[in-house]
Amino acid sequence: DPLKRYEVMVSMLEIYNETVQDLFIPMDKRPKNGLQIRESKALGIYVDGIIKSAVDSYAAIEKAIDQGTSNRSVGATQMNATSSRAHTVITIEFRQVEDLNGKEAVKLSNINLVDLAGSEKAGQTGAKGDRLKEGMAINKSLSALGNVIEKLAERSSNPKNAKSIVVPYRDSKLTRLLQNALGGSSKTIMICALSPASSNFEETLSTLRYADRAKKIKNVVQVNENPQEALMRQMKEENAKLKALLEAAGMSTDTSGVTASADGSG
Repeated sequence: DPLKRYEVMVSMLEIYNETVQDLFIPMDKRPKNGLQIRESKALGIYVDGIIKSAVDSYAAIEKAIDQGTSNRSVGATQMNATSSRAHTVITIEFRQVEDLNGKEAVKLSNINLVDLAGSEKAGQTGAKGDRLKEGMAINKSLSALGNVIEKLAERSSNPKNAKSIVVPYRDSKLTRLLQNALGGSSKTIMICALSPASSNFEETLSTLRYADRAKKIKNVVQVNENPQEALMRQMKEENAKLKALLEAAGMSTDTSGVTASADGSG
């Protein structure tokens, strides 16, 4: 369709000690206080100043992810020599831009790929100093995510009282950033990594309960587009249908909008 064009952008960030950092920026060049999460009517929840890389193929997406992965915060613990010390969020943004009578109508869809850092027990990881502080931040944000999932599941199971149930999105940067993905116009898939070791029984059971709660969330998915642009598109589609019906009935419509019969008698 010559009136449509498509744009794909990739961004990648990590939440380290409750600070949002752009993984397309090397560690030594990042702002000390990180990036700010903001909200607007036009953009919804977004990260101010995040770099978005334009891509045109899967290979380009993979290259961008490899670049961001090389800047991730990792550290050694007694359980993992390259333990992730932050949550990572990869966002692939799809935009469809359509020309409607000289005006651009935009449809937007985001895929958020979230790699959650695993919960930690200081006794098992041997974490001290910075590693202990990082583990505490990870556990706190995972707890906040669990609370959000629980409230969303409660809303889904009790629709009559849904408005009275407050979802604590602002309790962590992770839940605030994923607000649209968790409780907005979205579909969510959770993949859990489990350990078969008996020593990790409690963690495995906790993870399964976590995922079970997430299964209970029910969202209503809608097309992300400007309401005025949606109205214009619907009117255009209705006009096209009416025109097709008139032509099928042997009627024609001239450029002035005056309808005449096929034999010209009016």
